[in-house]
Amino acid sequence: MPANKSGRNRVLVPEARKSLEQFKLEVANELKIDNYDSLNKGKLPSRQNGYVGGYMVKKMLERYERLIDDK
Repeated sequence: MPANKSGRNRVLVPEARKSLEQFKLEVANELKIDNYDSLNKGKLPSRQNGYVGGYMVKKMLERYERLIDDK
């Protein structure tokens, strides 16, 4: 069972896990957070971790909006 027992931040589609991890690394790289995959996330300030997650959501929403605008 994952460490996060509250049910939050779980991957609903297990097949998407690899793509989400890659996307997270791309976002962290855009935010100039080097070696994000090897960093101890528990030692990062919550603001930095929040930026990564928040920026991921922003980019996903932008992609979705473009997708529905193209229909």
